[in-house]
Amino acid sequence: MATEGKGRTALVTGASAGIGKAFAELLAGHGYDLVLTARRADRLAAVAEALSAAHGIHVHTLPADLADRAAPATLCAQIHDRGLAVDVLINNAGYGVPGRYVSTSWQQQADFVQVLVTAVAELTHRLLPSMIERRWGRIVQVASLAALVPAAPGHTLYAASKAFLVKFTEALAPEVATHGVHVTALCPGFTLTEFHDVTGTRAQVSTMPGWAWSDAREVVQAGYDAVMAGRWVVVPGRVPRALAFGAKHLPDAVVQAAVRRSASRYRKV
Repeated sequence: MATEGKGRTALVTGASAGIGKAFAELLAGHGYDLVLTARRADRLAAVAEALSAAHGIHVHTLPADLADRAAPATLCAQIHDRGLAVDVLINNAGYGVPGRYVSTSWQQQADFVQVLVTAVAELTHRLLPSMIERRWGRIVQVASLAALVPAAPGHTLYAASKAFLVKFTEALAPEVATHGVHVTALCPGFTLTEFHDVTGTRAQVSTMPGWAWSDAREVVQAGYDAVMAGRWVVVPGRVPRALAFGAKHLPDAVVQAAVRRSASRYRKV
């Protein structure tokens, strides 16, 4: 593998499993030292030990719950106290809140927005200045295909939060490109991770055909290639790209009806 990461450090949020873990593995393979954060300290420790042993890199684990409003500032302070400078930021932490909006508590929704929107914006804001100063940085905001198609009932704020990441990226990327910093919104479709186990929708989505699913390693490779090339938005996989194309070019009523039918089969509403 290439070693463009030698002497550089990457921060990955939600790194204990799924897309976050796959990003950590890919970055380790490219020689980056890592700072990994997630809620599950034991899972983080296991990932860190495996990557350090396999690639001979330094891996720091900083368990944190980004639903805590103080967590992003605390995390950045801990990184600074260790004498580290973040060159690559992977804002991956996320989850879904299944069911109807009014069937959940406001605290559930507030925590969700804190993790998927506010913490992403804050970490980006806090870590960008040093990237600009060094004239090199890479930021991947892990969004979703859901940001590019009509929103479906259930997981009510999910598509809205992911659409925010896309628009945030489209505005930020040209602001910082002249400083050697690239920002990319990664918009995967259905990906084989623990996401649906956590949200309790595994039974529903397990009926989807195999061709509809993407592999996490292929998703993160597409995201890494895109941010290194300076592309602002990337949709990995032929099926997700076809769906995004259809959502953009077909009549809204047709797309909305198709999304509602799909949601009734694969989501808890």
